[in-house]
Amino acid sequence: MKKRMTMVFLFFLILSGCSVLGEVNSSLEYADNATGYINTVKEFANEVPALAQDAVTNAEARGNLEKELQLMKTEIEEFNATEPPQIAEGIHEKIVSSNQQLSDGIELYLNNIENDQIDPKALENSEVMKSIDNLTGLAKQIEELGN
Repeated sequence: MKKRMTMVFLFFLILSGCSVLGEVNSSLEYADNATGYINTVKEFANEVPALAQDAVTNAEARGNLEKELQLMKTEIEEFNATEPPQIAEGIHEKIVSSNQQLSDGIELYLNNIENDQIDPKALENSEVMKSIDNLTGLAKQIEELGN
């Protein structure tokens, strides 16, 4: 009887250990994915102001700017669709919230481009850059998930 109880106890111990291990792996995977996404946002923030400046006088740069803005919107949608592990739900909600502001700002700027109202200063002072600052500020919290 004791042998049977010990076996049952070990079985449950192993199952709970697998669950914890799965959560850790899921957290690490999410942290890697989120870090990659934040790096994409940082690259976007570094490239777009110069593109916007060039787009004022250059049709090719205007096309490149529109392309970059659309690509970022796609990146946002893909990241928002990510299913976070339970431990990362709070940070994911913050990212999704900032992403909504970023997406709205991108949409507004795309509309401005369509209406020939390209103003690089407006981009720098817009919700786009404020949202990017919010997202990059979350990088430390994401890093903590991986540790």
